Amino acid sequence: MGVEISQLVDGELDQLHVDRVCTRLAEGGALDAWVTYHLIGDTLRQQADLSPGFHARFSERLAAEPTVLAPPLRRAQRPAFVAWAVAASIAAVGVVGWFGVRELQSPQLGPSAQLQSVDKVQAVAAKPANLVQINDYLLVHQAHSPATALQGVRPYIRTVSESGREAR
Repeated sequence: MGVEISQLVDGELDQLHVDRVCTRLAEGGALDAWVTYHLIGDTLRQQADLSPGFHARFSERLAAEPTVLAPPLRRAQRPAFVAWAVAASIAAVGVVGWFGVRELQSPQLGPSAQLQSVDKVQAVAAKPANLVQINDYLLVHQAHSPATALQGVRPYIRTVSESGREAR
């Protein structure tokens, strides 16, 4: 139906179809589409046929409309709120830093003991039975040890250096 209305507005429809489309327009209530197609055609052809005094009537109606007020501007945040936010941020950084410093310190293994004198004994170097099994054991132990709460490379340094000696 839209194509036929467009052809009727443009004058491209034959007389047989014109009667049928006009009947359907009257019965179907497609007059809004008819007006819209005429408006589109007038706009494309730049035919702005305004009635005399259109501008004056439009200006009067526009002036008669109520003024829409913008919502009030939100007041800037109170300085006290900003000060509390800054203080809370500084406190949070301090707490996180304190826990971080505690983690970086070496773990305490127990209370300090009194040093006692020991008799000098000749030390004999013992060769481990199977170095590969010991290294595997050390890796697993270091991964689960509470003394290695700090993640990173540090727990593996000794094991890697020992396996480097074995490869030589």
